[in-house]
Amino acid sequence: MQPELFTGYFGDKHIQGIAVDLEKGYVYCSFTTQLVKLTLDGRLVGSVVGLAAHLGCIAFHTGDGKVYGSLEYKHDAIGKSLVAAIGEDVADGFYAAIFDVDRIDRVGMNAETDGVMTAVFLKEPTDDYNSTGVAPDGSTVPHKYACSGIDGTAVGPMFGAAPDSKPYLMVAYGVYGDTERDDNDHQVICAYDLAELAAYASPLVQRAMHRSGPEKPAGKFFVFTGNTEYGVQNLEYDAAHRAYWMALYCGQKANYPNFSLMAIDASAAPKSGELQGLGETGELLTLAKMGICDAQSDTYGWHFPHGTCGLYAVGDGTYYIARHHRDEQGCAGYIGTYRFDGETPFVRI
Repeated sequence: MQPELFTGYFGDKHIQGIAVDLEKGYVYCSFTTQLVKLTLDGRLVGSVVGLAAHLGCIAFHTGDGKVYGSLEYKHDAIGKSLVAAIGEDVADGFYAAIFDVDRIDRVGMNAETDGVMTAVFLKEPTDDYNSTGVAPDGSTVPHKYACSGIDGTAVGPMFGAAPDSKPYLMVAYGVYGDTERDDNDHQVICAYDLAELAAYASPLVQRAMHRSGPEKPAGKFFVFTGNTEYGVQNLEYDAAHRAYWMALYCGQKANYPNFSLMAIDASAAPKSGELQGLGETGELLTLAKMGICDAQSDTYGWHFPHGTCGLYAVGDGTYYIARHHRDEQGCAGYIGTYRFDGETPFVRI
């Protein structure tokens, strides 16, 4: 890829995530309601449009050549204006979108009718979104774990497994950042078997949403980060550091450092333990001991300004990171090349 790629303009919705196929020479970008396919030098190849939903972080899987993304249909402050295009009676629901990107060969392909996208219903996060939590005073509050939906996605090995072991689709919850709650200081990640997803994948008819998907994920994990605003925006597996990067919107609770970038130690196996503020146990993940250490919260991370709009790890210590751009022509993105220096932690090449 060139040192900085300009994506071009794609309407009024900002860039949400990127995925890269270095072997075939393509970059994929999520622009909230559409997927865009570009060459590595920025030439537009095609796009998939027609989504009345929030398409967030995306991930490319070299094993099957597909792009996976988080897809949200909901009626909250973020989603209600999107689902209005297909009617207010559409039920809240979250999906793993699966794009057959080899078939994307022109601009404006329809997500429902052109045979380029299927979707799998993700029951676990949908149930948590529709369920309730408990406030510090014991009252009931909407959304278990403060689940606002799903956003971050990554394809990589199971936590604690060998780097070359079976890959899974990792899907991170969005988390409402309500500072009056203390049950929203973990990130929640569900792991899905890719073969199982393929078996359930069906074309999506947005006016008659299917519920084809697994009853439970292959694993459900929690990582204590402190408060965030809408949880993990981008999740990315990095083979160079055996880590899952989490790019976050900063939280607002004063007792936390409110990092915008943190990493999960992918080599550490989950451990059953108490979930702070939740009064229950769960499978806990370990933060990688990289970056700034906040002794009070025992968390590690960085105050890095980019990554929430797209983060791709090449696997050799270099990265592609997207930045949002908006002007009178609409929304676009700049995708730059970076290297890891441990402190920043990413510096432009």
